[in-house]
Amino acid sequence: MSQPSTSAPVASRRGNAREILRLAVPAFGALVAEPLFLLADSAIVGHLGVAQLAGVGLASAVLHTVVGLMVFLAYSTTPAVARAIGDGQLGKALAAGRDGVWLAMLLGVVLAAVGFVAAEPLIGLMGAEGEVRAFAVDYLRWSMPGLVAMLLVFAGTGVLRGLQDTRTPLVVATAGFGLNIVLNLWLVYGLNWSVTGSAVGTSVAQWGMAAVYVLMVRRNALRHGVSLLPSWHGIRSMTKVGSWLMLRTLSLRAAILVTVLVLTGQGAINLAAHQLAMTIFSFLAFALDALAIAAQALIGKELGGSNAARARLLTTTMIRWGIGFGVVTGLLLAAVAPWAGALFTPDREVQAALAVALWILAAGQPIAGYVFVLDGVLIGAGDARYLALAGLLNVAAYAPMLAAVAFSGASGVAGLGWLWAAFSIGYMAARALTLGLRARSDRWMVLGSA
Repeated sequence: MSQPSTSAPVASRRGNAREILRLAVPAFGALVAEPLFLLADSAIVGHLGVAQLAGVGLASAVLHTVVGLMVFLAYSTTPAVARAIGDGQLGKALAAGRDGVWLAMLLGVVLAAVGFVAAEPLIGLMGAEGEVRAFAVDYLRWSMPGLVAMLLVFAGTGVLRGLQDTRTPLVVATAGFGLNIVLNLWLVYGLNWSVTGSAVGTSVAQWGMAAVYVLMVRRNALRHGVSLLPSWHGIRSMTKVGSWLMLRTLSLRAAILVTVLVLTGQGAINLAAHQLAMTIFSFLAFALDALAIAAQALIGKELGGSNAARARLLTTTMIRWGIGFGVVTGLLLAAVAPWAGALFTPDREVQAALAVALWILAAGQPIAGYVFVLDGVLIGAGDARYLALAGLLNVAAYAPMLAAVAFSGASGVAGLGWLWAAFSIGYMAARALTLGLRARSDRWMVLGSA
């Protein structure tokens, strides 16, 4: 009589594990494509010189602040589609995906036009001068043609994730990454286009990826009798949810951007080392975010189907996995930190500064694993308002830490080390506290499709 009660939970746990892995493993490959773009760009540009690498670092901070704010196109589309799927409404799911693609196109065109014109004053606000400023302007300006494609990729990826498909984004991302490397090497070194070649190559690769997603959304809509024309009501609804997610993302990007502002005063060596460290942080963040993507899709589907108990069980499992994965990635990063810099730059000072930043980053990886999983859970639940308000509290907690580093006068390796301690441990701990408190309650578990 006791065996069924023992074996059933075991079977349930195994089923949960299989379902999480089915989504998370392909999502991992797709997610790391974007930071791999940055790693490839950094490696290619880094061998041009410190000024070029520092310039790309500044431009990337501006570009990815803008792009990061638009990530709601994926984060609002995924749970909307997933909830409709969980509730058995495929047509509604595809319509939500279609509206997300249209919104991405409209926003992308506007932002790209503004960014191309405003590239120089935007870089000027960062405080860079001389060659660093010139390279930063070139990279930012010629990244703008690909901005529309980046947003379309966000929306298209969100549609497929909501449909519980993370394998197709993996294929698309892998092809895009390969194309990006070939184009950048040819344009930067073959045609001697310097940092402009890196920006143009990445833009072309992004457009190739975007074209695939747009064609897939179009094909699925036509197959199931869903109009290709946008629903303005649907776009408004997505924009309303997206505005909270944008505020949440704005708080994250503000923390990163203000960190760069502090570093600008520490000189080109620290700025270049920070660019490399932040690129590696992004790579690891996207890797850890694979579980968060699984959480978005699975939690959205389970809550759409009014299955709160299963949503809670999946959350517990993914939290455990996130912390464990953070421990593993932290240990690996600590082991390779002394030699990582040589892959990106021949400058010994940059290499030494980078090693210190990476050791501190490694110590914060378990916290990051916990944070990214809970972030995905609450996004999947549609708890956008709480995420936005918590994000503001987190930045308020981070500001005194950052100010302490700025006014201490610390420079060189010590200055970079203290700053990374504030960011990867202090700021991430604040996020862990606010997300953890929310997850312990049941307030985020809104059942049924929207």
